[in-house]
Amino acid sequence: MDFTFTEEQQAVVEAAKALFADVAPDQVPSPALTPGAVAEDFDRALWSRLADADLLGLLIGAEHGGVGLDPIALCLVLRESAKVLARVPLLESSAAAWVVQAHGGAELRERVLPRAARGELVLTVAANGRTGHDPAELAVTARRDGDGWLLDGLQTAVPWAHNADLVVLPAHTPEGRPLLALVPRVHEGLTLAEQYSTSGERLGELHLEAVRVADADVIEADGAWDRLRDLLATGTCALALGLGEGVLRMTGEYTSKREQFGHPVATFQAVAVQAADRYIDLRAMEVTLWQAAWRISTTAESALPVAGDVAVAKIWASDGVRRVVQTAQHLHGGFGADTDYPLHRYHAWAKQLELSLGPSAAHEEALGDLLAAHALS
Repeated sequence: MDFTFTEEQQAVVEAAKALFADVAPDQVPSPALTPGAVAEDFDRALWSRLADADLLGLLIGAEHGGVGLDPIALCLVLRESAKVLARVPLLESSAAAWVVQAHGGAELRERVLPRAARGELVLTVAANGRTGHDPAELAVTARRDGDGWLLDGLQTAVPWAHNADLVVLPAHTPEGRPLLALVPRVHEGLTLAEQYSTSGERLGELHLEAVRVADADVIEADGAWDRLRDLLATGTCALALGLGEGVLRMTGEYTSKREQFGHPVATFQAVAVQAADRYIDLRAMEVTLWQAAWRISTTAESALPVAGDVAVAKIWASDGVRRVVQTAQHLHGGFGADTDYPLHRYHAWAKQLELSLGPSAAHEEALGDLLAAHALS
C-alpha cells in the first residue's frame, strides 16, 4: 500500500501554506470582544487570493476552469486553513460545486462551475435541518408545480447564508425521495433571519414559503445528497484536525518558554504526558480523516458503506478537538484566556466545529447500526 499523497496534492498543500502564511490568527475577529456577529462578511481579500491561486476550483474539472482534483486535496487545504482560522466558505462552496459537477445538468454546470472556480459565485449548503439533529432533507418539502418545484420549510444555522450567492437546499418529495435545489439568497418566498455561531460568525435561518425553483436548478440524482453530506462532514473533520494541530503547536511553544522553579514547564512529566495524549488524539483524527476522504474520493468498495468511515472520523474529530483545546487552556493557565492572545479564538472555533459534527455518542450509535446491517467477512 502507498499512503503518500500524490505530487498534485503535495503541490496544493505547498500553495495553501504559502497563501495562509499571511493570515494572522490574532487578527481574526474575536467573539469575546465583539457583541453580535464578529463581521458582516467573510474575508473577501483572502477569497480573492484563493481564487488567484486556483484553490477555489480544486474539485471542479478543467473543462470548467478548475483543477480537477479530489476531496483529499480539498481536505489538505482545509487543514491548512484552520491552522490560521481562515474566515472563508471554502468547504461549503467547494462541496456544493463538487455535487453540481457530479450530478447537475449540463446547463447548471456551465452556469455555476466556471464562476465558482473564479470566486465570482459563492455557494453554501443548508445541512442542519430545523434543529441541527434531525435529517436536513426532512426540513423542507418539495412538490411539483408545472415545469418546476415549490419548496416549503425551514433550515437553520446555514453558514455564510447572508453572503453566499446560492444556497444548496436538501428537500424531500411527497414520496420521501431527497433532492437538492439551488436557490438564490434573494428570492421570492425566501426570508433570512440572523443567527450567530459560537465562533461569532453570522449564520442564517432560512424560511421558505412556496419558493419556486426551476427544473434546471434541481438535482434529483440518487445519492447526491448523501455524497454532499459526507463531504461536508469529512471537510469539517479536516478543519478540526488543522485547528487542533495549530493549538498543540502553540501550546508546545508556550510551555517550552514558560518557566517554573527554573525549568520550562514542558520538561515536567505531567505537562509532557498531557501533550502526548493530545498528540495521539491528533494522529487518530488524521488517520480516520484520510480513510473517510479516500473512500469519498475513490468510491472504493468495503464491508461498510462510506457512512461508516465518515462516522469514525466524526467520532474522533468531535471528541479530539475538544480535548486538544481544553488541554491547551489548562497548560496555558490564565494566559490562555487573555484576549490579546489567540488561543481563546481557537477555543471558540473548536467548540463550533464540535457542535457542527455532533456528539460522538450519536455517531457511535450510527456506526453500530451499520455494523449490525452489514456482515463483516
